[in-house]
Amino acid sequence: MEGQESPEKKASSCSPSPAENRSCSAVETGSDGADNKTTSIKEEEEEKLSLITWNVDGLDGEDQPERARSLCSYLISYSADVVLLQEIVQPYMRFMHRRLADTYTFIKGGEEGYFTMMLLKKSRLTLLNSEIVIFPNTHMGRNLLIAQVMFRGQKLLLMTSHFESCKSGSAERMRQLRLVMKRMSEAPDDETVLFGGDTNLRDYEVATVGLPSSVCDLWEQLGEPEKCRYTWDTQANTNKDIPFKCHFRFDRVYLRRASRDGVPRLDPHSMALIGLEILKCGLFTSDHWGIYSKFSVE
Repeated sequence: MEGQESPEKKASSCSPSPAENRSCSAVETGSDGADNKTTSIKEEEEEKLSLITWNVDGLDGEDQPERARSLCSYLISYSADVVLLQEIVQPYMRFMHRRLADTYTFIKGGEEGYFTMMLLKKSRLTLLNSEIVIFPNTHMGRNLLIAQVMFRGQKLLLMTSHFESCKSGSAERMRQLRLVMKRMSEAPDDETVLFGGDTNLRDYEVATVGLPSSVCDLWEQLGEPEKCRYTWDTQANTNKDIPFKCHFRFDRVYLRRASRDGVPRLDPHSMALIGLEILKCGLFTSDHWGIYSKFSVE
C-alpha cells in the first residue's frame, strides 16, 4: 500500500453529489419557499444528529487516488456529525486528515494494516474520552472503537467495528456481536448508544445471538425498506470480480436510547445508501455502499 501512488499525487475526476441516493425516511420534510418555513426546517434539521458508517475498502489499491478523493467529496457534501469508517489504511487516513482535520476530530482504532476510524464534527460534538476494546478471540485483528461525546448537552456513546469476515468467521462474529450488545445494554441509562459498522453478519447469526430488548436496528425501525436493505451487492457494485452474484446487509446501525427520566431520546428519522454513483475511473468509491442516517431528538 505504501509503495503505491498516494491519493494526493493524482488528480481525480470523481466528484459525486449526495443529490441522488436510496433514501428511506420515517418523516419527510419539505419547504413551501416561505422564509419562516425555511428557517423552521433549518432549525429542525440542526436538532437532528447525522451519521455515516462506511467500509471504504482502503485495502484495494485499484484506482485508490480517485476513490479516496471521492470519499472526501462525499464526507464534505453530507457533512455528517459522526463518521464511522472501516478498512482505513494509513495513506487514506493521511489524505483525509489534510482535507478534513479543520472540521473533524479524528479517532483511530489502530495503526498497523487496516483499521477503523471515527470522525467527530468539532462544531457539534465534544469528545470526552475514547477507548479500544480488543476482541479476545479474533484472528483478523478486529476490535471495538468507542468514544463518549456530548451532543447538544446530551451524552452519547459512539461505537464502530469491523467484525470477523468470511463464512468461516461465523462463530467469532457472533461472539463479537454478543460483546457489542453487552457493552451497549450495560451503558449508563443517561447515555444514548449508537453503533455503526461493517458487521459481516448474516441474518441467521443475529437471530441466533438475539438483540437486547433495549437495542434496535435502524433499518428495522424504519420499516425494513427494501431499497436500503443490501449494503454489499456484487450485482449492482462491480468493484470486485466475483464469479457469483450475492447481496448481504453487512453494514448495520444499532441504537440504544437513554432511559433515564428527563434525558432527551434519539429516535430513528431516516437512512439512505450512499456511494451509488459510478465514478469516471469506472469504479465505485467502495465495494460497500455507505449508510447515511439521521436521528431526531425527542
